[in-house]
Amino acid sequence: MLDARRLIACAAILAAVFVGCAKRPAMIGASAPAPTGAAEAKAAPAPEAQASPPAPAPVTAAPEPVRPAPKDFAAVDALKPIYFDFDRYEIRPGDRRILDANAQWLKANAKQLVLIEGHCDERGTNEYNLGLGDRRAKATMNYLVSQGVQASRVTLVSYGEERPVCTEHNESCWAKNRRAAFLVKEQ
Repeated sequence: MLDARRLIACAAILAAVFVGCAKRPAMIGASAPAPTGAAEAKAAPAPEAQASPPAPAPVTAAPEPVRPAPKDFAAVDALKPIYFDFDRYEIRPGDRRILDANAQWLKANAKQLVLIEGHCDERGTNEYNLGLGDRRAKATMNYLVSQGVQASRVTLVSYGEERPVCTEHNESCWAKNRRAAFLVKEQ
């Protein structure tokens, strides 16, 4: 009898574990159109003696800012690249000094737009390296913005492993390819 109770208790616990609680679905952000005033007009009808107000103009989304093409940018000696550890996108302490100098130059040359290129070494899939290069470029941009560079002046691009500066297959070469590089263009 005791074994039957244990068996039933174990079965109940296993059923609860496998069935579990229903998980909440992931929320996907959706934006509703801006209010136009039409709901208020329907909710409270205007007195018949008054003329109805003109219908509000339709609300349109602001156009996306046009980003310049990477081919429009050029390198300048004043902006130095920074480098990353293998499979990482955190800014290294030594590279912070380089970024501080780059930020000072960018603030002093406020008419320059900057393109930050994220690069990786050849290890990993193309898709993974494109994502990692993007995270490296974003981390670099975030650091520059924290130093006072306007985010609106920054364009990001990830080349993943597509544009190596060194093509040997060893760690010293790979370390040169794990970088964020800077190009500029006059506004």
